[in-house]
Amino acid sequence: MTANKILVADDHPLFRAAVLHALQGSVENLSTVEASSASTLTALLAEHPDLQLVLLDLTMPGARGFSSLVYLRGERPELPVIVISSNDHPPVIRRAQQFGAAGFIPKSSPVETIRTAVRTVLEGGTWFPPITAERSESDARLAARLAQLTPQQFRVLLCIADGLLNKQIAYDLGLAENTVKVHVTAILKKLECNSRTQAAVLVKALEQEGGIDP
Repeated sequence: MTANKILVADDHPLFRAAVLHALQGSVENLSTVEASSASTLTALLAEHPDLQLVLLDLTMPGARGFSSLVYLRGERPELPVIVISSNDHPPVIRRAQQFGAAGFIPKSSPVETIRTAVRTVLEGGTWFPPITAERSESDARLAARLAQLTPQQFRVLLCIADGLLNKQIAYDLGLAENTVKVHVTAILKKLECNSRTQAAVLVKALEQEGGIDP
């Protein structure tokens, strides 16, 4: 039987333990992996090509709102992601949905809700709480632009948003500086931006509440 390997990405070890305890006995042939930061998540994604599901906290170190979700959807579009967050305001749930999540679990949810959501998504469905927030056309446009980027280009974009120069980006990502320049040119073209500052503003729009019109 194929293992249901689930990656739980959250920076609070007690919460990760609580989620894993909730899933024990409710998911057949369960195997789990844990990440406590965005960088660890990236590394584990490469190490475990057989993942079946990611449970993703939005506020881990190294993440900018929905940046980890957008990265996951670009790197592994076939891998479903359930956002699990203490911020369960309707606009946040709607944004998670628009940026490609297969589900959203408020951290205040009872154990049985967590189990139901996970089983539903593992079976190919989606699971979201009832939401009243309307679809955002600006988020739809932003998601479409970001979907054009390769995972490496998205990593470079996050570095741009941190104000890093090409030389610093090259060092951080282990790339040649000329390669970074090529990526930056491609990023600006794909995002229809005239400057690095405009590109950084788009990353700002990934932050959880509200965003801005790109």
